[in-house]
Amino acid sequence: MNQGKYVFSQIVTFLPARIFDRCVNSFQGDKWVKHFTYWNQLMCMIFGQLSNRDSLRDLLV
Repeated sequence: MNQGKYVFSQIVTFLPARIFDRCVNSFQGDKWVKHFTYWNQLMCMIFGQLSNRDSLRDLLV
């Protein structure tokens, strides 16, 4: 039985969210965002790389 964290959550803990937020704000990357935020998109892209997906559509299917 798993007693620790998943690999994905361990990798995400190393990401500095404050620095990422500062970069997004400086380039106004969240200007037209309504629901799917920049942080959620980053998490999906990281998960896609770790799970060896070919595209965003492959992540959703």
